[in-house]
Amino acid sequence: MNIGQAASASGVSAKMIRHYESVALLPPASRTDSGYRQYADRDVHTLRFIRRSRDLGFSIDEIRDLLSLWQDRRRPSRQVKALAKVHIEDLAARLDELQSMKAALEHLVRCCHGDDRPDCPILEDLAGVNRPHRSADRPPAPRRGHRVAR
Repeated sequence: MNIGQAASASGVSAKMIRHYESVALLPPASRTDSGYRQYADRDVHTLRFIRRSRDLGFSIDEIRDLLSLWQDRRRPSRQVKALAKVHIEDLAARLDELQSMKAALEHLVRCCHGDDRPDCPILEDLAGVNRPHRSADRPPAPRRGHRVAR
């Protein structure tokens, strides 16, 4: 099947299929004489596995490990469970950080009058007004899409 058919069958966009090939999550597709990519059913199964792993928040490197375990029929399930447990811990840490960010923003929203006055505690906080500079030992809050270091 061609890339469009593989995309439809797997629920992964053609662009992401190319990306997964480029980062070696998916083996390079065979090519037709005219250079078009050709995919087999096993590639679609792999793409579905990757998509579900991404849906659960696993990183590319973690998915690479999971794929290796999935393809090794002799693997002990304890390895898979250990990887999943570490991911759960990472998710819990990210949830804690998101809750802290939410609480800080809720506080700022409560402090903002939201009227015609130009002063705004939200913007003042973002600009660092009336706050000491961030200390060198306190890292900035993680940006969306970045992993939490442990």
